[in-house]
Amino acid sequence: MTQSAATTEVTRAAAAIAECRLIADMSEELGRTTRRFLTSPVAQVHAHLRRRMEALGMSVTVDAAGNLRGLWQPTSTPRQRLSGRLILGSHTDTVPDAGAFDGVLGVVLALQLVESAQSESLAFGIEVIAFSEEEGVRFGVPFLGSRAVAGRFDPALLALRDADGVSMDEAIRNFGLNPGELDNATAGEAIGFFEIHIEQGPVLEAEGLALGVVTGIVGQTRCEITFSGQANHAGTTPMHLRQDALAAAAEWITAVEATARQHAQSSVDPGLVATVGKMNIEPNAGNVIPGKVRVSLDLRSERDSVREAAVEELLDRARSIAERRRISCEIRRQMEQPSVPMDEQLTSLLSDAVEASGFPARRMPSGAGHDAMVMATRIPSAMLFLRSPGGVSHHPAETVLEDDVEAAIKAGELFLRRVNDHLRIQTN
Repeated sequence: MTQSAATTEVTRAAAAIAECRLIADMSEELGRTTRRFLTSPVAQVHAHLRRRMEALGMSVTVDAAGNLRGLWQPTSTPRQRLSGRLILGSHTDTVPDAGAFDGVLGVVLALQLVESAQSESLAFGIEVIAFSEEEGVRFGVPFLGSRAVAGRFDPALLALRDADGVSMDEAIRNFGLNPGELDNATAGEAIGFFEIHIEQGPVLEAEGLALGVVTGIVGQTRCEITFSGQANHAGTTPMHLRQDALAAAAEWITAVEATARQHAQSSVDPGLVATVGKMNIEPNAGNVIPGKVRVSLDLRSERDSVREAAVEELLDRARSIAERRRISCEIRRQMEQPSVPMDEQLTSLLSDAVEASGFPARRMPSGAGHDAMVMATRIPSAMLFLRSPGGVSHHPAETVLEDDVEAAIKAGELFLRRVNDHLRIQTN
């Protein structure tokens, strides 16, 4: 690599980081980055990204799900071009009080790669999609943007209402879009999908690596468990006569952690993780025995059979605890998402590109859900991780290293070249 080329890449990496921090200020809350599905700051983000796309000669549209989409076509003659295009992108919505890089970095770097592609003799076009919703904050359902592009958007979701009573149908219309045109958002003929994203975990940093090649997205089960006992006076009810819902929940939560730790120490699936992250206690008073407790369960594993068995084990444990304590236990399954592998061919090309960039091609599963998970159900998909310093994400302290961004740009450029070469060989 020449000194001038290296300087250019570092400059582009710094520019990408600065652009992510600029977009972070486009928020519903002053001093905090919060940007939910189709709220007013989304229009600011769209205006900014539209200017960037148009400056790159891309044609820009917004589909009925609120995804901003820019299409660049190479200058090669139609006879030299391949049908279809490679889709790049990630999401622009956030969790409340978010960091600057989750999702947005993938969109910004996708535009950087379009800029790089303009000096290449690519035989395919590139579509960059800034997905409108991935986090599921406003309406409690994630991946609304990529669901629409993948043709998996359920029209029944339009009836969901946010905390202010606004339906999803109304939110889309209030943004100037027509929910009746959601079918038109579905991706047509595409070569594949490629997403760059921060790892949102500590693995790459622990191993001293800048990049990771994602092999697949782990399967995920989400449940809500309600323990219902009897609220009563904390001072006058003897211990042996209590039906304490919180004590039952606490016993079960400890069992959840113990089960996950047992798996972590085994060879069956050491990557299995289980979390109880949400609790609602009624009546939630210091001098009243809790009568009802609702808790969440989030269990994830790359192996669906292991995940399903662990879930059943834990739900049986909840029922057993409730029966022994003479209380009831109600279980509501909220999500069953099978694991989703990335495309083997694209993943191999991406691994080659990472190694050609001078970095180890560390293959790893993603413990978090991403738009690539949804897109992979429709078109071949690949995903590249960048190191998350401190393993921090979904937090204002979320950050990236400039050298890692530089590495991702280089690997992304080489990936595009390898996809192009692979397709030319296939068509000749």
